[in-house]
Amino acid sequence: MLIDAHCHLDFAAFDEDRDDVFTRAREAGVGHFVVPGTTRAAWDGVLALGTRDDVSVCLGLHPYFMDRHDEADVEALAQALDAHPEAVALGECGIDARFEDSLDAQWRLFDAQVRLAKARHLPLVIHCVQSNDKLAKRLRQLSPPAGGLIHAFAGSPEQARAFLDLGFMVGLGGAVTYPRARRLARMVAALPDDGYVLETDSPDMPLCGFQGQRNEPARVARVAERVAFLRDQDAAEVTARSTTTARRLFGLTDGLSR
Repeated sequence: MLIDAHCHLDFAAFDEDRDDVFTRAREAGVGHFVVPGTTRAAWDGVLALGTRDDVSVCLGLHPYFMDRHDEADVEALAQALDAHPEAVALGECGIDARFEDSLDAQWRLFDAQVRLAKARHLPLVIHCVQSNDKLAKRLRQLSPPAGGLIHAFAGSPEQARAFLDLGFMVGLGGAVTYPRARRLARMVAALPDDGYVLETDSPDMPLCGFQGQRNEPARVARVAERVAFLRDQDAAEVTARSTTTARRLFGLTDGLSR
């Protein structure tokens, strides 16, 4: 069974056919879905999905949406995490250096969320764009005890190793399916068997051959096939190992709930 370790199934892009999306995923062998929160306003939708047996949820404040956050949101996040112990991680949080004008505020928000995760011994689900080295340095300083996931990782083998040494896994998604992503292919091949999980980031991060289309969790099976090819392993082995790693990372039991 496959786990899509990062998919935004609460997004409006799925409002018209969400049940069909789950059905297609199950038909492709995907049995569980981890849905992260992005803004305070979105948490209710995420938590509603979490009432499903096949969905686990995270709550966090995403750096892409800095204009939607305010100072009260960190305290609201603390209260939401305490009220919803079913949340398997804090996230999606992180740093996106494409937005230079908000970088200082992003770092402050990230630090605050790491402190919340540390206090609750929760793993972190981290969005990191153009900041791998700085983020690894900050994580070494803050030392979150439960590790977490570097979502949609696209760095070098050396940067991956730095995160693994800090207790983090890397998320592999649509980017690995592009033949020209040679550095990423080298990184995937160099990962230890327990160093990664599979994800789609649906509705974003389309796979090669699906550019311009809405992504969905069924395609994590194609990610597994590509990862198996890059690692010279059988797809069934990649599926089993990534599922075991996702279970461990998010504290999922045999019933796939926290």
